[in-house]
Amino acid sequence: MDGTAEVTVVVVDGDPEFRRGMTALLGSVCGLSVVAEAATTDEAVDAVHRFRPRVVLMGLCPGPEGGSGIGAAQRLLRLRPQPAVLVVSVTADDDSVLASLRSGARGYLVKGSGAAVVERAVRAVANGETLLGPGIGRRLAARLGGPDRGRPAPVLCGLTLREYDVLDLMARNLDDRAIARRLAMSPKTVRNHVSTLLAKLHAADRAEAIVRAREAGLGGGL
Repeated sequence: MDGTAEVTVVVVDGDPEFRRGMTALLGSVCGLSVVAEAATTDEAVDAVHRFRPRVVLMGLCPGPEGGSGIGAAQRLLRLRPQPAVLVVSVTADDDSVLASLRSGARGYLVKGSGAAVVERAVRAVANGETLLGPGIGRRLAARLGGPDRGRPAPVLCGLTLREYDVLDLMARNLDDRAIARRLAMSPKTVRNHVSTLLAKLHAADRAEAIVRAREAGLGGGL
């Protein structure tokens, strides 16, 4: 997607004050445009159908009807065209971050993040990148490490969290279509990730990448 095109955003959160503040912040940035606000998941789905935004910026638990923001993200990511989901939450515990990313969200920020951080995250996820708030990525890298839990296994260094998930599922012998279904992305996107992984792992083919992934402790869900 063209990174120079206007980035259209739908802001989703049950707190009207947060929605107003985020709308004002994003509306003040050249190249970003908030096309709708939504208080609930149903309103968010309607807004995505109507406005086809590139990004949905959403609270982890949007709307007075309750329910999990993880489920909301999964609903939004089943829509076509698929928006990029950026979660903004009051908490950044590892389980919430990982669950959000595994649901298909491309980014995770803590509420109260500075304007520059929010702008960077919105632009990044709009262009297919994964971006985590300051400190979150470093902490998760340690958690996702090999046998020495204080450090990532060397083969995993430099991987994004999305690449990590794809590699883990490859190590479980899932094919591209099965990985796409599991991670709520298109098979073409999975193939792109696989190509990137082969390059990063210096693997000649998929089989060699799987061997290295298993040696690093991935694929344990077999």
